[in-house]
Amino acid sequence: MDRSTTARAGALDREVVVTGLVVVCGLIMVVFDTTIVNVALETVSRQLGAGLSTAQWMVTGYLLAVGLVIPLTGWAMDRFGTKPVWILSVVLFAAGSALCAAAWSIESLIAFRVVQGLGGGMLLPGGQTIITRAAGPERLGRAMAILGVPMLLGPVFGPVLGGLLVEYTSWHWIFLVNVPVAVCAVGLAAWKLPGGGEVEHPGRIDVRGLVLLSGSLVVLLYGLSRASSQGGFGHWNVIAWLIAGGAGLALYTWHSLGRGPAALIDVRLFANRFFTAGAVTIFLVAVALFGGLLLLPLYYQTVRGEGALTAGLLLAPQGLGAMVAMPLAGKLTDRVGAGFVVPVGIVLALLGTAPLAQVGTATSYAWLSAVLFVRGLGLGSVMMPTFAAAYAKLDARAVSRAAPTLSAIQQVGASLGSALLVTALTQHLTGGLAARGIPAAGPGPITSMPPAARATVGPILAESFGFAFWVAFGMTAVLIFPALLLPRRAKRSSAA
Repeated sequence: MDRSTTARAGALDREVVVTGLVVVCGLIMVVFDTTIVNVALETVSRQLGAGLSTAQWMVTGYLLAVGLVIPLTGWAMDRFGTKPVWILSVVLFAAGSALCAAAWSIESLIAFRVVQGLGGGMLLPGGQTIITRAAGPERLGRAMAILGVPMLLGPVFGPVLGGLLVEYTSWHWIFLVNVPVAVCAVGLAAWKLPGGGEVEHPGRIDVRGLVLLSGSLVVLLYGLSRASSQGGFGHWNVIAWLIAGGAGLALYTWHSLGRGPAALIDVRLFANRFFTAGAVTIFLVAVALFGGLLLLPLYYQTVRGEGALTAGLLLAPQGLGAMVAMPLAGKLTDRVGAGFVVPVGIVLALLGTAPLAQVGTATSYAWLSAVLFVRGLGLGSVMMPTFAAAYAKLDARAVSRAAPTLSAIQQVGASLGSALLVTALTQHLTGGLAARGIPAAGPGPITSMPPAARATVGPILAESFGFAFWVAFGMTAVLIFPALLLPRRAKRSSAA
């Protein structure tokens, strides 16, 4: 076996590591931005004189822009190359960030957040395509572990950074902080990202498929955001959006089957059983684990009365656990396959989630930190090995179309998980308050409970968080079924 072949099958070489770090530099500002904006939402709405329901469109508008542009990413990378599309995405996100910082009203801020979303929506699938092509199938586990850093640490440390910026500067800095990072990311991409090796011309864009798929994703994500804001799926203005989005996806599937490889995203990718198992697992991971990330800061801030900064610091053990697990999980995935690694990660995630169902108003922070560290080990062992398994058996032509597919699946799963857990939390709290003769006005009081009411409502709210974590535990347990279908490898012999 020659040196190049050995390097290809062995440890990550310097070129792949550098490529991964360049991609992380762009992704980290997008992932952090999402959590920072969530922390600052109340402050921004107050200072711009807007109601919280109007300010929520800062989040919704961004989410819809992401859904709009994700399906276009694969075709654009095939047509113009991964490097130009990556740089354009970073520039677009930075331009939207600068415009957001200069916004003069809530309406202009929402419009500029849409510009941000158009750039941010292409970065995750673009980054996955770049690193997959650079690493090759034999090293995907370790390469994907690099991309897992911003995805898992953003929800942990984003609230810390957001709390610092809101508390010690003005809200404009939550957007301005992205600009120097973007300048660095563009410079590194122009210098270090490989520019060759692109696949053949993909032909004319599938306009009908773009309208069907992007429109369906936007409608579906909007319906899920309505379910989160209204605390349930029982409203017709939620159900109608979800039905319309599902019908649109069915129409796109029919369209893609007829058009074949010329479709924007070829649904025949799902004929590959490993890709299908990976896609289903990614969806359920997003539903269960990323939805659970929403509950943790809410518990610390509402039940325990901590500020955004302290809540973020208390979430740090989960990020540390993920940091410990990801490199080891990546190596093991390349050696024995995700089919062995991911089920172990699911067990760790379950062990780290079950104790959270017992949280109260005075649960030890030391105990919670230990539990979150174990949960982080599970997160780090599940997410990126699953992505690696989904890409492992695809050729180079399929990777650029598979990446937006998986990104869309992850985005819908995360939105669905958040909506389900907010619904579980809200409805359990409403029932608990009603049983004690305390009126409730929907999901709003969860995030706006005055300190004076905490002594009375706090224990009821803690019970509701415990119930929501049980729901998260159940959704995590379901992961084990598709995870068992992920690819496994026999250990290489010493002769090989």
